Amino acid sequence: MALKIKLRRIGANKQPYYRLVVADARTAVRGKFVENIGNYTPITDPMTLVVNEERALYWLSKGAQPTKTVHKLLVKAGVWSKFLELKNRSKEEACSEGV
Repeated sequence: MALKIKLRRIGANKQPYYRLVVADARTAVRGKFVENIGNYTPITDPMTLVVNEERALYWLSKGAQPTKTVHKLLVKAGVWSKFLELKNRSKEEACSEGV
């Protein structure tokens, strides 16, 4: 099952409010999802972004692919840089164990 981290709109007309969800890549935007990992409100000034870093890193490490918009949001939240650090650290450990 290919997983994606995508936005799910739940706001009223002209009042967008989104949830960051982990869902099967084949499901619709309003379809079933595996887990809710954050919230995004673009209309507040400044915009509100809440991400559960622990769960986001877990799903990214399991192979979940973020959409372009979610990728940008994860970069703003600082989660993406932590994911890259963990990824590089695990590669270095694998190389040092192999030598």
